[in-house]
Formats: sequence, C-alpha cells, structure tokens
Amino acid sequence: MSGIEQQAPAGEFALVITERAAEEVQKFITQEDVPNTSAGLRVSVLPGGCSGFKYSLNIEERPLEDDMVAEVNGVRVFVDGFSAQYLSGVTIDYVSSMQGSGFTFSNPNATGGCGCGTSFTA
Repeated sequence: MSGIEQQAPAGEFALVITERAAEEVQKFITQEDVPNTSAGLRVSVLPGGCSGFKYSLNIEERPLEDDMVAEVNGVRVFVDGFSAQYLSGVTIDYVSSMQGSGFTFSNPNATGGCGCGTSFTA
C-alpha cells in the first residue's frame, strides 16, 4: 500500500483511505461545484456487478440525514447503514500504472471477486 493510511473511528465504520486516494478525492472535490464546508465522498455498496455487489464512489454536497459521517485522512466520508456492514476493513487506494489509473478496493471480508476489481461476493 502507498503512503500513510488512516482509518475511520471505531463504532462508525472501519474504512481505510490511503493518503494517495485522499489526495485524489480532494482534487475531485475541488473540481466539483460543491460547498467545501459540507461536501464529501459517498462510499457505498450496491447490489449488482459481476460478483453480487459493487462499490460506488461519488462526491456529494452534504450527507443524508441517516448517513454515518467520519473524517478519514482529511476526507469527509458519508456511508449509509446498508453499505457500512460491507465496508468493515476495506482499504481504498489510488493507483497509477501504464494500464491506467483509478481507485482500488481491498476487502478482507470478500469471499470472492472478479477481474474488474470493483465487484465482490460477501
């Protein structure tokens, strides 16, 4: 893994965002037309993908009323209750290679996955 990692506080959701991923998220937040004081990264798990579930990342203006909110490596993170159960121990990183660049997810609780890297079985 690259750079420094920081985990969300215990009791909320145990999500890790590497320093490199946090830098990239901050770039996206700056590029979007959203209020910097309330905007954040929504991390969610949705039914679908080739293995049953897929990860989703979105920049949003503010959390929803029932979201769990934490600051991880300088990034305000929004997670809904359904997604939180699947994000325990997940590490979000950002990688660049000759094949391309993008966010990656490492989930120690996944029982299976596929080649796309964004779909998993739990």
